Order: sequence, then C-alpha cells, then structure tokens
Amino acid sequence: MATTPTTALSMKLLVDTKARRVLFAEASKDVVDFLFSLLSLPVGTAVKLLGKEAMVGSVGRLYASVEKLDGTYVQAGAAKDALLHPTVFSAAVSNQSSLLGLPPPPSPQPKTFYICNKHCSCYSNGYNSCRSSYSSCRTDSCRAYITQSCGITCPSCKNKMTTHLTLVPSAESGDQVAQAAAGVAGKGFVQGIVTYTVMDDLAVTPMSSISSITLLNTFAVKDLAALQEKTVQIGYNEGLGILKASLQSKTVLTDVFLAKKPPSNA
Repeated sequence: MATTPTTALSMKLLVDTKARRVLFAEASKDVVDFLFSLLSLPVGTAVKLLGKEAMVGSVGRLYASVEKLDGTYVQAGAAKDALLHPTVFSAAVSNQSSLLGLPPPPSPQPKTFYICNKHCSCYSNGYNSCRSSYSSCRTDSCRAYITQSCGITCPSCKNKMTTHLTLVPSAESGDQVAQAAAGVAGKGFVQGIVTYTVMDDLAVTPMSSISSITLLNTFAVKDLAALQEKTVQIGYNEGLGILKASLQSKTVLTDVFLAKKPPSNA
C-alpha cells in the first residue's frame, strides 16, 4: 500500500543499550491518541493497511475470500465495501494523530421523517380543528404514526407515508452535535495536560517522576550508564509497524524502533 504523507509525531524512548530493549517511552497526547485509535480499527481496515499476507492466522484468507466473491452470491442491498473498506468512527483520532491516512468519518446527516399523506377535509383549517370524534376520524389516528422510511404503509389507513417532515433541532441539540463533530475532527481522546508513559507492550499511564523511578526499580536497572534517551519520529511507516507489531508481539516499541537485523549468511 502506498505511503500517505502525514505530519510525523515524536516520542522519547528510554533504551537499555546493553539489553537492546526499550524500557518505556515518554509520549505526548497526540501519540497516545494514535495508539488508542488502533482499538477502533475494524479488522477489515487492518487487513487493508497491512496486506493480506502480513496478517497472522486466517484473517487474510477471509479478506481475500470477500474480495473474490462474485456479486451473484451477495445479498441484495449488501456491499462488499462495507467489509473491505469499513468506515472508522473514533473520537480517539485527532487531526494530529491520523497517521495512517484514513478518511475522516462522514458528517452526521439530519434525519428525515414521513407521515401519512391522507388528510381529512377539515385538516386545512388547523391541526386540531377536526370536528369529528377521535374514533370516527381515521386521519386523526394516522397522525400517531411516523417513520424514517418513505413509502411505508400507514398502520391506520393503509395509505403510503410519504409526507415529508423537517426536524427543527433545538439550540442545545445543535451545540451537542457540533461538540461531537469537533471531538471526532480534532480533539482526540485523552487530555493534553500531562505527558504519558508508554511501555514496550503499549500499556499507557499518565507519567510522573515517581512512576519513572518505580519503573527503573521494576526493571532492576543497575547500570544507569547503559541507559540512553532516544527521540524517534512516528510517521506512516512507523504507524503501520506499530499496528502490525501490536497484533503479534509484547515488545512493540523494541520491535519497531530497535529492530535487530537478521544475521548475515556470510
């Protein structure tokens, strides 16, 4: 899959140079947003990004089966693209953390409603102007039904429900929609008020000086001179590497940023 130019993120690694492993990393909000956004990826999107051959197990074969399936065998109204190219909805994806070049989710569309197209003779004089009793005016009972599918049969009079209604949102609901859209479009998932610790296995916690000292004790680091701070860039290729390694390994950061070269045959 061709690489997609994106703004690279940076992350500081604490490396044990003797053991050739990453102990932990210091990461910003945008890096953590990217890592958490991996949880929202549908399996089909992961296969599409990494390639069928790169998938562990049989998911790649399953993906290829859908690709090759003739349209004759697909249910009417179903689309293969819904499985092969699913839409990703996630508030964890921010403007700065969309490293994998995924398209943004579609904007929410206003809902459309329909009511029965039958009106009694006195309807034109006002919604509640009907002089008939409730039981004798069938149109009155028609007003009790509403649908989002144009052309559905009215349960009361059996006519088609094709009269369009326009939903007028309140100011409060409009603000909520705008806030939700902003969350998907740019805010991401975690707060940016702290720095985060990312372990080699991608466990994430808020960072503190005390937690860093505790981690060094946990790793039983005796030779502090062997520790080295390394700043790495996370672009499209590194993002794919993290996604792939996260499905296969518990030493993701070491595998991606300290990859050991295979021994030479010479």
